[in-house]
Amino acid sequence: MPVNRDQYPFLFRALPWTLTTALLAVDAVLLVSFAPPPDYPILQAVLLVACFVVAQNLLVQQHVRGLRIAFNLADIPLILALFYLDPFWVVTVRLVSALIYYAGRYLRSRDAGIMKPLFNIGMSIFGATTAVLVVQYTGIGSANDPRTWAVLVLAIVVTGFAATTLVSLLMLILGGWSSVIKAWVGFVLTLVGPIMAACVGLIFLILLEATPWSGIPIVFLLLTMVFLASSYMTLRRQRHILTELNTFTQLVADSVRSNRLIDATLGRLREILAAESATVWVPAGGRYPEVRLTSTVDDVGLTDLDPVPEELQRNVIESKEPLLIGLRHGTSKQRDQLEATGLRGAMLVPLRSGDDVYGCLSVADRIGGELSYFQPVDLQLLQTVAAHVSTAVENSRLVDQLRYDAYHDPLTGLPSRRRSLEALQEALSITVPGEVVAVLMFDVDSLHEINDALGHEAGDAALIEFSHRLTEHAPDASFIGRIDSDEFILQTRLPSSDEATDTARRLRAALQGPFEYTGVAVDLSAAVGVVTHPDFATDADELLQRADTATRGAKDATDGVLAYHSGLESESLRRVGLAADLRRALDRDELEVHFQPKVELESGAVAGAEALVRWPHPTFGPVPPGELIAIAGSTGQLGQLTDQVLEEALKRSAEWAGPDGPLPMAVNLSPRTLADGGFPARVAEVLGRHGVPAARLTFEITEDDVVADGSRLIPVLDRLHEMGVRLSVDDFGTGYSSLGYLRRLPVQEIKIDLSFVQGMATDADDRAIVAAVLGLARHFAIDVVAEGIESHRTLEELRAMECEIGQGYYFSRPLPPDRFRTWLETQGDGGAGGTRLRAV
Repeated sequence: MPVNRDQYPFLFRALPWTLTTALLAVDAVLLVSFAPPPDYPILQAVLLVACFVVAQNLLVQQHVRGLRIAFNLADIPLILALFYLDPFWVVTVRLVSALIYYAGRYLRSRDAGIMKPLFNIGMSIFGATTAVLVVQYTGIGSANDPRTWAVLVLAIVVTGFAATTLVSLLMLILGGWSSVIKAWVGFVLTLVGPIMAACVGLIFLILLEATPWSGIPIVFLLLTMVFLASSYMTLRRQRHILTELNTFTQLVADSVRSNRLIDATLGRLREILAAESATVWVPAGGRYPEVRLTSTVDDVGLTDLDPVPEELQRNVIESKEPLLIGLRHGTSKQRDQLEATGLRGAMLVPLRSGDDVYGCLSVADRIGGELSYFQPVDLQLLQTVAAHVSTAVENSRLVDQLRYDAYHDPLTGLPSRRRSLEALQEALSITVPGEVVAVLMFDVDSLHEINDALGHEAGDAALIEFSHRLTEHAPDASFIGRIDSDEFILQTRLPSSDEATDTARRLRAALQGPFEYTGVAVDLSAAVGVVTHPDFATDADELLQRADTATRGAKDATDGVLAYHSGLESESLRRVGLAADLRRALDRDELEVHFQPKVELESGAVAGAEALVRWPHPTFGPVPPGELIAIAGSTGQLGQLTDQVLEEALKRSAEWAGPDGPLPMAVNLSPRTLADGGFPARVAEVLGRHGVPAARLTFEITEDDVVADGSRLIPVLDRLHEMGVRLSVDDFGTGYSSLGYLRRLPVQEIKIDLSFVQGMATDADDRAIVAAVLGLARHFAIDVVAEGIESHRTLEELRAMECEIGQGYYFSRPLPPDRFRTWLETQGDGGAGGTRLRAV
């Protein structure tokens, strides 16, 4: 088991120094043990020192899968030193040459630490001492003796074996058995280098023994060999790079398809460049978070520990230029920044998207120890690799964007309906004892009115504000999504269904309130439907469907919140059935129009009638008028329904004509009908066909509809007014308008809401409201109809207030045409108070 770096940081700092100190101490003892001979071969020692220094600078190496195969030319002069020099001078020459070489490297590289040069010097002396001991123990003869050759080659091999053993001890403590195995595999692969160097040294030895002048061709031959070997290695490396690039390109393409781009490419990039680490860094931008991932030799997988200073990476992104930092490259400041983090060299290149730079790709520290640095050719290779990675990353980001857009609402950034369904299904698949999966659906109120009054930008701002409030006040670990234009859902886990309903009420209260848009205060509120699993649903679709059912019911609830129950389902099924039956009823003329009279309160004469649609459904019985209108509007059949009621009303108006002409008739309209630009033409056609003057037709529209949609309806209202059709505002007093506002519209009549009329006999406030409306209406020359008269006392009070026209059960309920005709005839014959037919 390797020692944990975080658990024993002191050991990781002290162990290399301890081993280096022990190695130097052993070298000193061995050197002292070799007694200096009486003669001083100064010339030979100087020449061999020079040979060692030059040979170490002529290191030929090749990187294969993180392992270095090296042809170490320093073994050539070591063969000559072992043959020509005494043990003391062999070690001394090796010591002096190592001091010169590593001191020069240290001064040129300005390495932050001195431990590595000292360790390498110690290893050089230890190797020379080991070789000397082998030679002394076995003994050697002449240069032409094969036994001498075998001993010298054995000395070189034993030296490598001893050095590997020493390094393995350190690696066993720091890296475990895997590092030891890797070290010995490397020794076996590189063994051919020392043996070849020993053989070359033996050839040189034999030639030098034959004649000292052979040194001249030996030097020439050596330089030629180095040149040829270097050229061969360069060509081989270029071919290897082309192969790796081809493999890397295919890897990048496969990684994009498998969505493992960074994971797959960083490790491969590190291997291609024989680097100890490779890092991709993409700063946070827009909705994309920061990405910082590193592949290192020692770690399996990726980490977020980046060895390269961030300042250097930012400089590359800002300058859009690649950067090489090493022994002879980069500025002194850049090298100092690297050395401060313990790095010898690094390459950094920008990741581009067209002309823009969005990230940085970097590699650090060439494998091969402190003598290995990245070169300009390596930087070119990294730029080529970065071009492939940039394209792949950009394509990957595009795929991510498309995937994000498919699952998120572009306006609020919340998950879309598709993603919400997936999240709900995931939540339902996990059962937690004592908890229910609660879904709260929020239907934002008055969004259409906001769009009409202030524009769609205001509606978008309202939705964004609502999503922010919902996110802010939602319980922890909640899922929030936008599933329709004005519908949001919140999914969470709660102890019970009752707790879910209470949570819905708290959230609705927290979400309510105005927000300002371009100086206008816009009020936000929502109806909330609640449904829980496993109580009322088994899958996500059913859960969402029943939440929608509860939300529709919540619009009519007192507090705007409604929990789903089985009764709602039957009501929803009823509405679905009614919607399907309505078209058939319209086509078969199965709807009925009833009529309720309007009466002059002072004289008792009939002033007209109001046409009211009724639907006696064969299965569900009488359908309430409000529900009928809502179904017709939602199914697109409101226009046909209005046309049928208008046709029947004008037909009966002409049929029940009195001395002054057709009976005045009132018909209720919705804003959707009045928004139809072709509606006035249809009205004119029906009026003409039945011979009813336009002044005998009144259209009634509720007060809230007039105020909310008045500006949108004005063109059609003006056209109807020009035709002579009257407009009446129904349910007046229940909304928030004023007569001053209504005065801008072509309104000739208002109908006081029945809630005030029915209460005026017992409630002074209702009586005051009725009196105030009558007074203001007279001031603005607007007719007033009091609806909901059900008692003689109310009639007398209205007469006392000089209200002209009334309507209610006191006179008659809405009647079918035949019964209404009979009622009219009764009034004309002097019955029921002796009233008579009279036109307004």
